[in-house]
Amino acid sequence: MKKDNVSRRNFLAASGVAGLGAFLNGYTATTLVASDALPDDKPAILGGKAMTLGGVSGWPILQGNEENLLLEVLNTKTWCRTQNFKVAEFEKTYAAMNGAKHCIATNSGTSSLINTLAALEMGPGDEVITSPYTFVATINCILAHYALPVVADVDIESFQIDPAKTDAACTENTALLLPVHIGGSPADMDTFLEIGTRRKLPVVEDACQAHLGKWRDKNLGTIGTAGCFSFQVTKNLSCGDGGAVLTNDDTLAEKIYACHNNGRGRGLTSSDFSYHSVRARNNRMVEFAGAVLCAQTAGIEKYAEMRQENGMYLNKLLSEIPGIVPAKLYSGVTRSAWHLYMFRIEKEKFGLDRDTFCNALLAEKIPCSTGYGAVDWGKYTK
Repeated sequence: MKKDNVSRRNFLAASGVAGLGAFLNGYTATTLVASDALPDDKPAILGGKAMTLGGVSGWPILQGNEENLLLEVLNTKTWCRTQNFKVAEFEKTYAAMNGAKHCIATNSGTSSLINTLAALEMGPGDEVITSPYTFVATINCILAHYALPVVADVDIESFQIDPAKTDAACTENTALLLPVHIGGSPADMDTFLEIGTRRKLPVVEDACQAHLGKWRDKNLGTIGTAGCFSFQVTKNLSCGDGGAVLTNDDTLAEKIYACHNNGRGRGLTSSDFSYHSVRARNNRMVEFAGAVLCAQTAGIEKYAEMRQENGMYLNKLLSEIPGIVPAKLYSGVTRSAWHLYMFRIEKEKFGLDRDTFCNALLAEKIPCSTGYGAVDWGKYTK
């Protein structure tokens, strides 16, 4: 193509909407409008004027009660979770919201994974099978226990860990299956549960990006042995940094609590220093974070529905563009969490490679990323 006669319309076609997929909160897809630049103008990457988008709000979105709840914690001086205040309130709310018996709040999504694996007694010689396409915390939580991460490749159509490859990767040393709901899209939990049952292995869901996603009407994080969440500032539910574990197993819940609380169980007085024999650390959530989450939970269901509507709308539009392939949703998906909007580019059909396309979107001030790098430990050990 010649640069001097390339318009934004035929350069990006309708694909400019795709870069907005990671920001599906706070507005409906029909309100996303470009101003100050016309579709027939020259693309910004070729020297044209960048588009601006109306209706896009920043993230996170305040629900209105954060300040009052933070001041309540401050003024009552109940700053530590052991004082049983806002963190406990959030745990009760989040467990009920997801249909789980137990919620244990932690200080990060990483520590929710670490303490769950501690309670399941992962250690040297144990193999934990997980995805190579994930945030590195998934791998770090395994290495923290001197266990061995074993990666099973992803299904290219969904970007989710492939359960058939997971099954093939199992050995006599396999101790845990750790599927990741990457981007908030559900992994194939029917098959992972079948593998776990057949091989007598616990299945822990890395649901750090998957708040209120659903598999066959059951919330992600409540389907396996336990589910781990992150409330880092970019997440669908956020307090800056924080995490939680959901489980329906009474015994496991108490062990996770003790693991994240220096070996101390629930309900102890300040003078009771009895301990559980667990691999313990201090990963408690502070009450200020709990207060923010108590406010933020008020909006999460609304945003989950909005994300679902917008994500499916984008799927419909982008599927009509040759060479744009939205990530597949499995038949068991009732609702994706849509933390990220993921798709592939087939260069031959689309006419642009991935990096050029992303650079074009970024030039238009449309947020876009090429995604996580694969966890390839070989390059670190050569």
